[in-house]
Amino acid sequence: MTSTIQRRRIEVLADEPLITAIVRLANNAGITHYTLMPTIGGAGAHGRWRDDQLSGATAKVMLVAITSTEHAAAFVDLLAPLLESHHLMLLLSDVEVVRGVKFD
Repeated sequence: MTSTIQRRRIEVLADEPLITAIVRLANNAGITHYTLMPTIGGAGAHGRWRDDQLSGATAKVMLVAITSTEHAAAFVDLLAPLLESHHLMLLLSDVEVVRGVKFD
């Protein structure tokens, strides 16, 4: 059987203009590998939203990273002050990964 190791998965949904700052915070927390995914639309506490390809005004991006518990905790501490004021969605979950050293 292939061995696995436990890591933390981080998902942050944010307005596209904030992604550069969020990536900077991730880097400061020791997270250097991540994936950015565009979104199409959704609904939340402030109603429905949809990506506007013309202006990008409501474009949202999902940052996904797999990292160590320590790096995840450091990132959450850095991101926490922005969660409410910038209406960010932050999800954390435990995951099992193969080749865990790639996600330190």
